[in-house]
Amino acid sequence: MTEVAHGLRNVVLTETRLSTIDGLAGKLVIAGFPVEEIAPHATHEEVIYLLWHNRLPTASELDSFRKSLIDNRYLPDITVTVLQAAAERKLPIMDALRMGVDTLSLVDTEPDDRSQEANLRRGARLLARFPTIVAAYWRMIHHQQPIEPNPRLYHAANFLYMIEGKEADAAAVRALETYLNTVIDHGMNNSTFTARVIASTRSDMVSAIVGAIGALKGPLHGGAPEPAMDMVFEIQDRAKKSGRRLEEEARDWVQARFRAKERIMGFGHRVYKTRDPRADVLAAAAEPLYEQTSNLQFYNDARIVESVILQELETYKPNANLKTNVEFYTALVLHGIGLDSKIFTSIFATSRVGGWIGHILEQYEEDELIRPSSGYSGEYNRKWTPLETRV
Repeated sequence: MTEVAHGLRNVVLTETRLSTIDGLAGKLVIAGFPVEEIAPHATHEEVIYLLWHNRLPTASELDSFRKSLIDNRYLPDITVTVLQAAAERKLPIMDALRMGVDTLSLVDTEPDDRSQEANLRRGARLLARFPTIVAAYWRMIHHQQPIEPNPRLYHAANFLYMIEGKEADAAAVRALETYLNTVIDHGMNNSTFTARVIASTRSDMVSAIVGAIGALKGPLHGGAPEPAMDMVFEIQDRAKKSGRRLEEEARDWVQARFRAKERIMGFGHRVYKTRDPRADVLAAAAEPLYEQTSNLQFYNDARIVESVILQELETYKPNANLKTNVEFYTALVLHGIGLDSKIFTSIFATSRVGGWIGHILEQYEEDELIRPSSGYSGEYNRKWTPLETRV
């Protein structure tokens, strides 16, 4: 009988220079840099350039790349029209992002040029418009006018400006850049695999990105930060109403989830068998952010909830080694910046698109159709029966 690798787990699809994961050791390397080495220090544009060109940019190259992003931030009229139609129906933000990105094919100035140089330019145009689509739609569904991009601000700072209409402080921008750098690429994850499958057919970059957005929308891939944040809010609210200690409410909450056999979001990972290294990077970014915003109470409460959950997981599943993952600290960092949990997954997409494009460029260069086999589990030698004789 054919041995089936369900979910393609542990199947090595291809080679990539973009990132590698050691799940047993809890390590993530991004284009040669340990995530803790590059994420807190680089600008997001530098990390994108690194993935696309396999080296960090010089000062002049970084200026040129930033200018290309600034020049391409503005949305075509057709994209705005589609986003307005989605807002009228109150569609989820990831649906609006998928539809908005799909319209960008209509304004591709070089649709028939599939050269490496043209695809790099195409990638920059797509990357530049992701934050604008997310910010514009966020304001639309809250009955506010979208804010035009600010040409004086770089990628991360401009996104926060388009959300709030004012320039964010340096601590918030640095925290967002650290987050965007931390999650930009993560091995052959589901959305990256989707992008590469589509690109392997020699389809266009927009199609591959739209497919990746569809994959990221699913709660088993990109949807965990929002419920992780809601969990902390719920436990805080219970403690406030009951007058009990936060630790007691957290313990009761997690034990109720165990009894109901429900998953606790923000803990455990399919790849990491120890603590997610991205969680450590974001934990280091979160504390100074909350100190700056004078909201250390929430940060401390979240850490208490985390500690209780880890204790209970160790008791309930002592051999599973379930640790805090990136979603928990994603929620903590993005909340500390002042962002609503409903926008978290779309911000994940504005980071991951840089990695998707890097993988698409690799797949175009490899030029190999991805076409796995499947094991057959049906019957053989069935006999045809006319319709009138079927019971």
